[in-house]
Amino acid sequence: MKLRSVLLALLVIGAIGGTAALLYAWESPIPPIDSRPAGAPDRAKARRGASLALLGDCATCHTAPGGLPYAGGLAMPTPFGTIYSTNITPDPETGIGRWSEAAFIRALRSGVDREGRHLYPAFPYDHFTRVSDDDATAMYAFFMSIDPVRSSAPPNELPFPLNVRLTLAGWKLMFLRQVRFVPDPSKNGKWNRGKYLVEGLGHCGACHSPRNLLGAEEASASFEGGEAEGWRAYALGRSSQSPVPWDEGALTDYLTRGSHPQHGTAQGPMANVVDNLSLVDPADVGAMAHYLASLGKSEGRKDVETAPSGPGRLPQAAGIQAAAPSIPSDPGGAIYAAVCASCHEGDRALPLGGVRLGLSTAVADETPTNLVNLVLRGIPASTGGSARPIMPGFGDVLGDRQISDLASYLRTQFAGKSQWDGIAKAVAEARGNR
Repeated sequence: MKLRSVLLALLVIGAIGGTAALLYAWESPIPPIDSRPAGAPDRAKARRGASLALLGDCATCHTAPGGLPYAGGLAMPTPFGTIYSTNITPDPETGIGRWSEAAFIRALRSGVDREGRHLYPAFPYDHFTRVSDDDATAMYAFFMSIDPVRSSAPPNELPFPLNVRLTLAGWKLMFLRQVRFVPDPSKNGKWNRGKYLVEGLGHCGACHSPRNLLGAEEASASFEGGEAEGWRAYALGRSSQSPVPWDEGALTDYLTRGSHPQHGTAQGPMANVVDNLSLVDPADVGAMAHYLASLGKSEGRKDVETAPSGPGRLPQAAGIQAAAPSIPSDPGGAIYAAVCASCHEGDRALPLGGVRLGLSTAVADETPTNLVNLVLRGIPASTGGSARPIMPGFGDVLGDRQISDLASYLRTQFAGKSQWDGIAKAVAEARGNR
């Protein structure tokens, strides 16, 4: 009798708890609208929204390879499974054509779609929650002004219980803080504008910060480096591994052009970011650089040469009278002399020459991920608005052992640091991601 009473009490408690959790997680649908808002579109507002969408990198995630802009369908691998981006064109059936402005803003800030379904945090609403009312409505005006595209994203590939969207309410309870951006009166307008963009629409910390086991950013380690789509998102500010400390001017050039002679070239997901930033108001990019520079400077390297010393300093920099470089006995050094030195020791200015590898963060970083990716894939010509250096990929001509040898040589020769652990594993993983 006593056992039966205990079990009954546990059953009641469980039922009450389950009901409370369900009520907490439940979000009501927002009624659909019949069609796009009536009346002439506010073109100025839509143009501003277009610029904000570029700052938010919206097209990058909401455009599948070979697909139409904003039509969704991009596969985004995560540690938990693959999530496909949604169609955010105003198609009434497969896009957001029946979304009201209120539904759009709820999704942007709270991660809940018009039907009341929780959105996965691959959509960075934990950053977009800082977006102002004016900017949110301008973005809505832009997306409702573009051509509708009928296109449905494939179903997400997630295991149980992660495929149950109500579980995301628990994630939000722990990690989502819905707060608008509040300017710091002790800082100037440029700094506040930069912080608003970097921590809000730009969602820079989403890639440049480490994440915990539940996929949330580690707030105590903001901008200390993270991962994105198989690439390393470098640490920023004081934690940067760059041999030359970043300053505001270098950050502005890099974010605008996608490269800087003392820091290298944007690749991976960052290449799309700079393509978008090259099309927005330069004042916004300058503000972002101003704020990022305020995060502090790393120590850098005292012995690194920041400028070429002139023709002939290195054999490959002697022009038409170039002497054949000596071939190191190290197997990685021999590969470097044969396939890399002619560009990276030519001392030709970017984008025609290669970055001097003593200045490369890819060589100095904590992991070999980006260096291996660059050797395998090279740097393709940019299709966006920025002109960046190019580099051939060597994945088809160098074997895994040769790439490991080359990476090991570059690390010790140019970064002056001890060897990475797990280079062979990094090469195998990068091969798998090609």
